[in-house]
Amino acid sequence: MFTGIFMCLWLSLGDSIADSIEPLFTHKHVDEGETVTLTCRYNISDPNTYLHWYRQPPKSKPVFLLYIHQSTKFKSDIPPRLDVDVDKNKKRVDLIISSAAVSDSDLYYCALAPTVTGNPAALYKNPF
Repeated sequence: MFTGIFMCLWLSLGDSIADSIEPLFTHKHVDEGETVTLTCRYNISDPNTYLHWYRQPPKSKPVFLLYIHQSTKFKSDIPPRLDVDVDKNKKRVDLIISSAAVSDSDLYYCALAPTVTGNPAALYKNPF
């Protein structure tokens, strides 16, 4: 029997001191095949704020998974069993992983970002 361990951290990129996002837990244990919901609570002053999820494999950089902006979802090239849901009344954003697998055991980040221009999926390359 496999028990997956999911860790959840946060990153706040909002443009207001009042903007914040934080996980409701720091670790979550699930059995393989179960559905796991990673939840973050947020407080934003601008309704145009994007709510993001990232995943960080061991000894690697964080990888963008998806974001939700109002009711629009944008997913990178991720399995369809990963989804996002927002409860605006409870100010919660959930990353839902159905049929959890051993390969899902990673560090996950929830993050805020203000409105962006251009392609949010494009990677920034430092010219220096």
